[in-house]
Amino acid sequence: MDITTLVGLLAGVIVLSTLILMGGDFRMFYDIHAVIIIFGGSFAATMIRFPLSAILHGMPLGAKFAFTMSRLAARDLVDELARIAEIARKQGPVGLEKVETDEPFLAKGIRYVADGYDLEFIRDNMERDRDNFLMHLNEGSKIYRAIGDCAPAFGMIGTLLGMVQMFSNMSDPSKLGPFMAVALLATLYGAVVANLICLPIADKLHGKLIDEETNRTLIIDGILMIRDSKSPALVREMLLAYLPEKHRHEEGELVPA
Repeated sequence: MDITTLVGLLAGVIVLSTLILMGGDFRMFYDIHAVIIIFGGSFAATMIRFPLSAILHGMPLGAKFAFTMSRLAARDLVDELARIAEIARKQGPVGLEKVETDEPFLAKGIRYVADGYDLEFIRDNMERDRDNFLMHLNEGSKIYRAIGDCAPAFGMIGTLLGMVQMFSNMSDPSKLGPFMAVALLATLYGAVVANLICLPIADKLHGKLIDEETNRTLIIDGILMIRDSKSPALVREMLLAYLPEKHRHEEGELVPA
């Protein structure tokens, strides 16, 4: 689990809850009209912006990856692929049938090599798999960013509606409070939804998309080199190029000048 996402959301909720309780209670900050304006309006605008298939794939995938970490970091993947290359050199492709890994994409590549598929088949299928995954993850990022863009705008719309209703009923003081609540709470809801939930998740997904693209491309290159019977040392050196310079050497290992 990506603990930073959970901690960030909890911290935001705690801060808001503390401020609310210091000056009243939660009932003061609930208004069904404002909820309908923000969530209904944002959902409607998102439906207009994106096809249904993108929403159905992108939102769940985005929510999942906002709270999960990649099973293996890039440096760990390099070490794992070098280890697999060593097994393949000593035991041949058949020896890979017993190799186990927690990374599903890597496991698929190992299975392709163990089953004796040719290089072009492995490259085409794994690149297609990578591209489809990244496309859906990117859609998720765009959808959450779109909701984050819409929510404050609909908050302003709610504010305007509340103000119009309030000024239209100046003769009835009993209605001024509810209409003012709609005006203010719509803005509050829009700001919270955008800046505490949707925009941070969109940024988190964008960062993970970059990491996943690097990791999956690294895996593809490593699997292709293993299929091509490259030496473990060559596999390691070639894949280390994907890492930043400071991450290419183990702790305590001498770094070339």
